[in-house]
Amino acid sequence: MKCAYVYYRIDPEQASLAATRINALLHAMATHCSQPPRQLARCDDPRTWMEIYEGIADLTTFAVALNVAVQTYNCTEFIHGERHLECFSANKLMYDA
Repeated sequence: MKCAYVYYRIDPEQASLAATRINALLHAMATHCSQPPRQLARCDDPRTWMEIYEGIADLTTFAVALNVAVQTYNCTEFIHGERHLECFSANKLMYDA
């Protein structure tokens, strides 16, 4: 299983709009994860947000669905710059040692 992390910077004047749309996005993406997706704000910069998606079986299908959902919920209107998607999986070497 894989985990996806999406981070970006929001316009602080649109934080309420951003929260509403990201909540809808997370709800829509929950079917692609084994655990409920969640959203965090950076401790030293609350304008930087991160979405966390855990337990993704098929990253390609997830990425396509995420792109569609981002467009559907217009999740770029309140962002400065771009959304950055990164994928991680369990480090098998850590468990084999």
